[in-house]
Formats: sequence, C-alpha cells, structure tokens
Amino acid sequence: MSALAPLRLLREPSNASEGNHSNATLGAGSGWCQGLDIPNELFLALGLLSLVENLLVVAAILKNRNLHSPTYYFICCLAVSDMLVSISNLAEMLFMLLLEHGVLVMRPGIVRHMDSVIDTLICSSVVSSLSFLGVIAVDRYITIFYALRYHSIMTLQRAVATMAGVWLASTVSSSVLVAYYRSNTVLLCLIGFFLFMLVLMLVLYIHMFALARHHLHSISSQQKPPTAHRGGSLKGAVTLTILLGVFFICWGPFFFHLILIVTCPTNPFCTCFFSYFNLFLILIICNSVIDPLIYAFRSQELRRTLREVVTCSW
Repeated sequence: MSALAPLRLLREPSNASEGNHSNATLGAGSGWCQGLDIPNELFLALGLLSLVENLLVVAAILKNRNLHSPTYYFICCLAVSDMLVSISNLAEMLFMLLLEHGVLVMRPGIVRHMDSVIDTLICSSVVSSLSFLGVIAVDRYITIFYALRYHSIMTLQRAVATMAGVWLASTVSSSVLVAYYRSNTVLLCLIGFFLFMLVLMLVLYIHMFALARHHLHSISSQQKPPTAHRGGSLKGAVTLTILLGVFFICWGPFFFHLILIVTCPTNPFCTCFFSYFNLFLILIICNSVIDPLIYAFRSQELRRTLREVVTCSW
C-alpha cells in the first residue's frame, strides 16, 4: 500500500498494464517521463499539518455561538471532510509502516478488509469535500440574491438535512467506487460529478460577481459609501472564488488523470502523465492544508476565535 490507497488504485488503467510496460520503454528515454519519487515523510507531514489546521477550524466554529449558522456549519463539514482525508492518510501510512517493519502481523484477509475500510473513508471524504464546496456556493448565492428570505429558505432543519444527505450520498458512492474502481462507467460518473460541480460553482460565482460589480458601479455613480452588507457579500464571493480556484488547481490534475485513463490508456503521452501520480496526490493533500488558511485570513470573526482557541481562552 501507499498513501491514499483508493486513489493509488487508479494509478493506471487495468487494461493497459502490458501496454504500459512497452510504452514506458518509449517514454523512459525522456527524463521528464520518469515521474517523481515523493518520500512518505512528506505525506505524513502534510497530513499532520492539515489535521491540526482543520481541527482548529472545527473547534473555533463550535466554540463561537456567532458562528452557529448554516453557512459556518457547511464550512465545518468541509473542514471535517478535509480532516478525514488527513486521518485516513495518516492511518494508512502508519498501518503500512507497521506491516513493513514486522511490528504488526496480520492475515492477508484482514489486511485487505482494513485497506477497503480506509479506501472507503478517503473516497467518502473526497466526494463530500467537493459536495460541500458546491453547497457553500449555493448558500452564499442565496445569501446575496435572497437576503431578506435567507432565514426562511435556509432553515436549520434544511441545513441539517442537506449535511446528512451529503454524508450519506458520499458514503454510498465511495463504497461503489472502491468496489468497482476498474469500471470506466464508475470513473465517468466521478468525472461527470466533478465537472457538474465545477460548472455549477462557476455559474454561481459569475452571477454573484456580476451583481457585486453592478452594485459598485451604482455606488460610485451616486458617490455613496458601500454598505456593510454589500461589502460582506463581495468579500464572501471572493473567498469562495479563491476556494474554487484552489480546489481546481489541486484536484484538476487528478481528474485529468482519470479522463486519460478512460480515453487513452495505452498512449505514450498518457503513460508518461500517469508517472506523475504521486504529485497529484500531494496536490490533493495540499488542498486540505490550504482551505483552513483561507478561512482564517478571510473571516475576521473566525480568525479572532482561532486565536482564542490557540491561546486556550475558553
């Protein structure tokens, strides 16, 4: 096993195992096709950093009653998803090291069972992270365009139902992915889900920025200072856009990897791209590290509460 086992299962297409050996010979002549040898210590360090950061975000939201709103509950769920990526990564790395050094001796059947459990946990956190980014974007959209009706539209009951639905759907879909990860149909569904959420968030953000730009135009023409609500809406849209950009940069190469698995599994160029799989995994973990930093620096209330949590001012 290696870091992020279920993603490792998608390292290369199963129907190209023989072709990859011959194509590897063609690509081996180019130094840039050798891939990257990333040490396990880097995976462990990033996993620990992400775990600590997301724990602080969850603790800050739970501590401050002013943050007990659907928006911050969704952010808390996103932090939990990122935290699960870190926990499962650390658990797998520890499990692998104990097996390799003979400290832990287990039957092959038990090892496969534990690997499947970790696979499902990571896949579930991956799908839920993407889902909650979409939910947060929709929530921000409602806040801006239906401000007066927000509390009647996004009630606590609906927020709880949304969160429960995302977690349930993520668990079911991850179980299917782990069981049928060699199926191109499953990969196409995963790619389609990623593209759907990406297009959804892009449309929402473009609409939000169009409104914010219109408001700023009106304010400048009337020479009136911007209201707190409009300034906060623009700031929130900028924050979510940064999150979307970070997510696309960190996850884009992995989903492009899946597209190549489906479209050109034996092509020499695709085989060369597959060799950088460890880099894609590092980018995925970096997404879990960067998200909490964006929350801390963009939200003054959350930033203040984080300082209190760090200094143990309970």
